[in-house]
Amino acid sequence: MKVFVTGGTGFIGGAVVRQLRTRGDDVVALVRSPAKAAGLKELGCTLVAGDLGDEPAIRAGIQGCDAVIHAAAVYEVGIPASARGPMREANVGGTERVLGAALEAGVGKVVYVSTVGIFGNTHGRVVDESYEHPPGGYTSEYEKTKWEAHQVAKRLIGEGLPCVIVQPGGVYGPGDTSSIGRLLDQFLEGKMPLIPFPDLGMCLTHVEDVAAGILLALDQGTPGEAYILSGPVTTVREAIGVVAKETGKKAPKRALPTGLMKALTPIGPLVGKILGQPPNLRELISSADGVTFWASHAKATKELGYEPRGLEEGIHAMLAAEGKLPPAAAA
Repeated sequence: MKVFVTGGTGFIGGAVVRQLRTRGDDVVALVRSPAKAAGLKELGCTLVAGDLGDEPAIRAGIQGCDAVIHAAAVYEVGIPASARGPMREANVGGTERVLGAALEAGVGKVVYVSTVGIFGNTHGRVVDESYEHPPGGYTSEYEKTKWEAHQVAKRLIGEGLPCVIVQPGGVYGPGDTSSIGRLLDQFLEGKMPLIPFPDLGMCLTHVEDVAAGILLALDQGTPGEAYILSGPVTTVREAIGVVAKETGKKAPKRALPTGLMKALTPIGPLVGKILGQPPNLRELISSADGVTFWASHAKATKELGYEPRGLEEGIHAMLAAEGKLPPAAAA
């Protein structure tokens, strides 16, 4: 199979490309800078220079491909107002261009990588694919733009695009530079005297399991259907606790006071730099304070055979791959 992939130099997309090449599929990867995509070149991928705004490059890359996996997106929470336009252009406009080009080219199968974040705050519920984001505000610009992109995918499906939508939850693994990865690194580096947002609820999944789920959706997913590729239901406090147990480090018992962070929002950029947080504290708080992004992978497990590993097993594998386990635990 010849697969056109966006986001191949990213965290999830990179794992997808590696798994595609391991099983022998040809990969055509859209990359902003071929010079910075040496890893993909070494894997034997065909590189197409361009970004999500480059419609001619997207169309050229898709030509002759059997399938498309659109995994590229801008993922960041707590962004300044100046970053909202570029995020919308990438997440919404990019989805329109990639999926639209796939429809125009008559590609046989498309997988669009959405997120459980499009459900918004689930308020302690573990929801499924039928859940709809309630009317009203969004917890972040990322959530809003990904919800809009999800609607683009559904509209194009209605126009005949043979697209399967997958919805990962929180994703972690070796080399993660997202907010989850930074949070775990803060703890491991001894820079977390207090836990920020300990009750923030996520479904954490190892990146290799998410990538495997995306390939299952490509091979077996029913066009027009969505599949949640989440992991175990957990919280920030529980995740830090697992990392602490694996490494022998002591987890903080107290939480970083949210009230203090709220009071400091006017000087967010300065405070964020000191605390290792993004500059827009107001958005960060709205997306994390008492919020849960919990969703069930039961449908993907039943229909695709998707089986994510447990949190302890996944965290252990990540720390082992990064050489961060103590000698006794690594043995």
